[in-house]
Amino acid sequence: MKEFLEMINKYIHFRTTHSELVGFWYTELGAMNKVFHIWKYDNFAHRTAVRQALASDKDWQGKLTSAILPLLEKQHNEIAYLVPWCQLGKPPKEGGVYEWVTFQMKPGGPALWGEAFRAAINAHINTGYTKLIGVFHTEYGLLNRVHVLWWNESPDNRAAGRHRAHEDARVVAAVRDSVRFLESQQNALLIPLQCSPLK
Repeated sequence: MKEFLEMINKYIHFRTTHSELVGFWYTELGAMNKVFHIWKYDNFAHRTAVRQALASDKDWQGKLTSAILPLLEKQHNEIAYLVPWCQLGKPPKEGGVYEWVTFQMKPGGPALWGEAFRAAINAHINTGYTKLIGVFHTEYGLLNRVHVLWWNESPDNRAAGRHRAHEDARVVAAVRDSVRFLESQQNALLIPLQCSPLK
């Protein structure tokens, strides 16, 4: 893992010449030896053009891809959109930690659970203990899945804030309303790489 992260930090500029990197993190809690990275595309045609360019980029293929492939056990990708009511945010300062929360919602899509889910997110925002970075809804991959990216000053600040939130009547009511649409939830604590625009 250490070797992988060092190579990413050293050579990721070959990849970012082709499209915008939103963020790149490794997991500290919730999963081991795993990385998350988010790339921004204008549309599907843009993504296709980027992938074609990468396939013929000798620096990308020779210096990074060929070196990291033997280190990988598996890969997974999804196409996801920011939900209409959320803009991509930035942390108030560099440093801190990120939390990637994956909610598997019941079939039916946002028409079924969107309003309740948004209310639960807003209730957490309104407590002020955490900063919302983005809410993403899958288009390809496992459907009815929503990823929420939060920023916190430290794991301890996050833990203290969540304990306070669980005693907040607004949060409790909103969560109770939204969990009827929830099938599962998974959280991961993320540390940004040096090369990550979101730090």
